[in-house]
Amino acid sequence: MSNDGVNKGRRRLLIGATSALGAVGAVGVAVPFVASWHPSAKARAAGAPARADISKLEPGQQMIVEWRGRPVWVVRRSEEALANLAKLNDRVADPESRRAEQPDYIPNTPERALRPDIMVMVGICTHLGCSPTYRPDIAPADLGSEWLGGFFCPCHGSRFDLSGRVYRAMPAPTNLVIPPHSYQDENTLVIGIDQEAV
Repeated sequence: MSNDGVNKGRRRLLIGATSALGAVGAVGVAVPFVASWHPSAKARAAGAPARADISKLEPGQQMIVEWRGRPVWVVRRSEEALANLAKLNDRVADPESRRAEQPDYIPNTPERALRPDIMVMVGICTHLGCSPTYRPDIAPADLGSEWLGGFFCPCHGSRFDLSGRVYRAMPAPTNLVIPPHSYQDENTLVIGIDQEAV
């Protein structure tokens, strides 16, 4: 008497069961692997645009917004501060901001801004990555009578005007960086989305 019929059935059953378990195992390994290709919620948030309500920002005031782990300074400049910018053209290293530290849609004017009264810039010194301090006062004793307001880096002495333009002969090689930004409406600044994309 032959057992070939019974053995073939068992063989088919074992092969089918093993194949099914192998397929389930392969899917179990593939799902986490494919899921790892998608950025985490933290990574998505780090690259997401930051919105700021500037409605309560008074002339002369500064607010700091975090974007991609960096401080972005938002300063509302007074009429006097705007008038003083042109007076500094001969004292700053790159008065027309011709170097690539700002988006193309930012005008190469002393204001360096989409809106003259609102200045937006990354608050990191272009020398060694320190964070300059906001010094809006005019002619303070420690900065001299020619100081018309701006940003001072106490670590290495770099000075920037209220448009983030670096003074001549400073350790910082370039002006402060202007991030991509736009305005959702008159009171809402969006950092991380180009004005051209709006």
